[in-house]
Amino acid sequence: MFFTGNDIGIDLGTASILVFVKGKGIALCEPSVVAIDKNTGKTLAIGSEAQSMLGRTPGNIIAVRPLREGVISDYEMTEKMIKHFIKKVLGFRLFKPNVVICIPSVITEVEERAVIDAGEQAGARRVYLIEEPVAAAIGAGVDIAQPNGNMIVDIGGGTADIAVISLGGVVESTSIKIAGDKFDEAVVKYIRRKHNVLIGERTAEEMKMTIGCVYPYPEEKVMEVRGRCLMTGLPRTFTVTSSEMMEAFEDVSGKIVEAVHAVLERTAPELVGDIATNGILMTGGGSLIYGFDKLIESKTGISTRVADDAISCVAYGTGKALENIANMQDGTMNLSRRNQMN
Repeated sequence: MFFTGNDIGIDLGTASILVFVKGKGIALCEPSVVAIDKNTGKTLAIGSEAQSMLGRTPGNIIAVRPLREGVISDYEMTEKMIKHFIKKVLGFRLFKPNVVICIPSVITEVEERAVIDAGEQAGARRVYLIEEPVAAAIGAGVDIAQPNGNMIVDIGGGTADIAVISLGGVVESTSIKIAGDKFDEAVVKYIRRKHNVLIGERTAEEMKMTIGCVYPYPEEKVMEVRGRCLMTGLPRTFTVTSSEMMEAFEDVSGKIVEAVHAVLERTAPELVGDIATNGILMTGGGSLIYGFDKLIESKTGISTRVADDAISCVAYGTGKALENIANMQDGTMNLSRRNQMN
């Protein structure tokens, strides 16, 4: 088996893409957005540049997210995006890189094949897949090879992956299409219903990051927000409190807590005992919403903590997987690859 020095790991997220380059660390973190001219089909911008165009483009330019709810919704755009990011971090190389790509813990064979094909068409020599909770656990420093149960709750942009890991593999898991994007949608709906004002996705995300919470702050937080009044059609400025944000998030956060309960109910008693001792580990951007660890801990009675550098855990996990790729190709640690005979 031939492995090159420029092998890379990709956290292919709904909201953002992180690229880990072997020997260098995380070399890129950009939004999963592509701007195209709908008249000509030409790609105008990818990543941060395309993100700045969201909601601000002329009629002929559309900014799209080629990944929805953790899986590829636009194959051609995903391929272009991966190719752009690989070229950006590696430049021109004589040898194609081997690529490890993260996927949700529950994914169909068709969706899995789409990720592999997109990676290969984008210039990968070989594509390996690793489940997000496994990568997140490795990236957070958990020794998953031990016969000891660990629960990972990875909340990304499109999916929340909850998994119990032991002996290097996933014992029980679920992947629900309720995560960061749903929190943004919940804010837009709540502000429309409560204040009769329409706000955009970017404003909703900013509110989520600034005063968003799923558990009460010690002191109430307030933010000034601008939007379009649905009564007059004119701009309107108003204030929103953290208590209102918690109310807006209640339904979405409740479904994630339910999913955690469901996985615990299906887990063997011995592993539940391990989890009670080790605690629940949260990763992903969604876990950074204030109080999520406190909410899960209050509902399950199990100590819960957010990993250090939670957003980058999955990317770091792919990087560590790259270091052991020769030993992992047989399926251990949930890596898989097509073209085994190549």
